[in-house]
Amino acid sequence: MTFETLLIGLVVAVLYVEIMDIYPGGIIVPAYIALFLDQPLRILVTVIVAFLSLYSYKVLSRWLILFGRRRFVMLILLGAVWAQLWFLLLPHLFSEPLALRAIGWLIPGLLANNLEKQKYLPTLASMLIVAVITYSLVRLLLWL
Repeated sequence: MTFETLLIGLVVAVLYVEIMDIYPGGIIVPAYIALFLDQPLRILVTVIVAFLSLYSYKVLSRWLILFGRRRFVMLILLGAVWAQLWFLLLPHLFSEPLALRAIGWLIPGLLANNLEKQKYLPTLASMLIVAVITYSLVRLLLWL
């Protein structure tokens, strides 16, 4: 149900953005979170990695000119580096297929990008709302 979860999550996220005008951490982020909603530690680590990426970006922006595309790419790269460090330190926590792991390298950077643009609380709350809606819709689809 990975494909279905990601597809439903994308649709729900786009609708949420259109209605609320708040990005839930990026369009794909809540769908990815919905895949692991039954693993709260995994979600917590993803959010921590996003904040580590954001903090690293803020430190680097003191010495580097980072705005626009450079800022976005730097946040994605930092998210990937921090995520890879977590994968190396706690491999048993991240035992999914390589395709999902590759997406997992991008998710913290996308989330950090939205945390940097928007306020923290609306972004994280929106991410969880969309993830729960996605998770519920997928479970409903499985039940039918």
